[in-house]
Amino acid sequence: MNSEEPRQGWPAPPGHPPTGPAGGPGGYGGPQGYGGYAAPAAPPTTARTTSHRGAWIGAAATLVAAVIGVVGTYLVSSNNSSNSNNAAKPAPPQAQGPATSAGSPQTPESTATAGSTPGAEASATPSTEPPATPSGKPSGKPAGTVEWQGPLAIEYAEPKDLDSAPPAESEIREENDLSVYPFGDHMLRPEDGTKVLVWKDATNKTPSYEECARDIETLGTTTDLKLKTGLVVCATTDDGRLARLTVKELSGLASDTRGVFDVVVWSR
Repeated sequence: MNSEEPRQGWPAPPGHPPTGPAGGPGGYGGPQGYGGYAAPAAPPTTARTTSHRGAWIGAAATLVAAVIGVVGTYLVSSNNSSNSNNAAKPAPPQAQGPATSAGSPQTPESTATAGSTPGAEASATPSTEPPATPSGKPSGKPAGTVEWQGPLAIEYAEPKDLDSAPPAESEIREENDLSVYPFGDHMLRPEDGTKVLVWKDATNKTPSYEECARDIETLGTTTDLKLKTGLVVCATTDDGRLARLTVKELSGLASDTRGVFDVVVWSR
C-alpha cells in the first residue's frame, strides 16, 4: 500500500491549513498550534523594574519622614527653651513719673521738685552739728578746753569713765578708765590701755593741758601706780581725752579702799 494513500477509516488531511479565527482551538497560532503542536509560550516578563521603583519610593518616604521628625523635635525644643528663657527674665518695670492732672501743665519748678528725693535734699544741706567723738558724744570745744572739773571719789570695784560728765562707772567695761584697789597700799590702775604719768616737776605741781599732752605719749605707762596724798597724775581716756588727777585723800582697807581726787578733764 502506498504510504501516500489514506488509511482506511482515517480522514484525508486537508490540502492546506484550515482557516479560522486566530487563537481558536486547533487553529493556526491557537493553543494547539499548527498541526496540533503547541506554539512556544512567550517568555515571562519580570517585575524587576517595578519592584526596584517601589523600593526607591519606600526608602525616599522613610527618609522624608525621618527628616520631618528631626525638624519637628528641634522646633519644639527651641520653642520650649525660648519660653523658659522669657519666663526667667521678666521684663523690667517701666518707670512711672509723678501723676499729674490732664489740665495742669508741669512747670520746671514742679518737675524738679517731683524728681528730687529726700536723700538728695538731706545730702545737699550742710550739717551744722559739731563732729562726734569716738564715743558718739558731740564736742564742739577746742582741744584743751575744760569739759569737767571737780572732786571725784573712786572706790574699790567701782571704776570710773572720765569721758562722762561728771565721771561715773560705765556699764560697758571697756569705757571705764581708772580704778583703785588695795595691794598693801592704795593703788591706781589704768583700765583697758589707758595711760598714766606721775608728774614729778617740783617747780610746777599742776601741769597744764599742753604739758600733760607733751609727756603722756612718751613717758606714760599702763602699769599700776602707788598712790599717796598730794600725788599729781596725768592720764588719758579711752576716747583720747586728757585728764589731771591730784590725790586729796586715801582711806579704807580691802573692800573699803577709797581715794578722793581733784580732777580736770580736757576736751580733745
